[in-house]
Amino acid sequence: MTIRLKRAAVAPAKGDGARVLVERLWPRGKSKSALKLAAWLRDAAPSTELRKWFHTHPEKWDEFRKRYFAELDAQPEALAPLRELLQAGPVTFVYARADDERNAAVALREYVLRRAKR
Repeated sequence: MTIRLKRAAVAPAKGDGARVLVERLWPRGKSKSALKLAAWLRDAAPSTELRKWFHTHPEKWDEFRKRYFAELDAQPEALAPLRELLQAGPVTFVYARADDERNAAVALREYVLRRAKR
């Protein structure tokens, strides 16, 4: 199972596989055609409340992940489209946040890979 991460500001590449937007909000200034998405999994993104909380508390990365994983556990159907894409080949999570190390796409990748090992 291959999951790559890429900011929405970075142009799509041939090796991206299925590109999936994993944000609740559409990235500013990006057109649908520019992102070349296979899917937009807005329901798999953090809730609006959690997203806003993390925006004001970016230093609480571990707590954010804990809360986000609990949200994902509560709505497993939100990841159903992702499971199908992952079975077909590589997937690239597209995200808008400027922080490449601490964002919802990083957390979602961790969550999906952990669940796949079970």
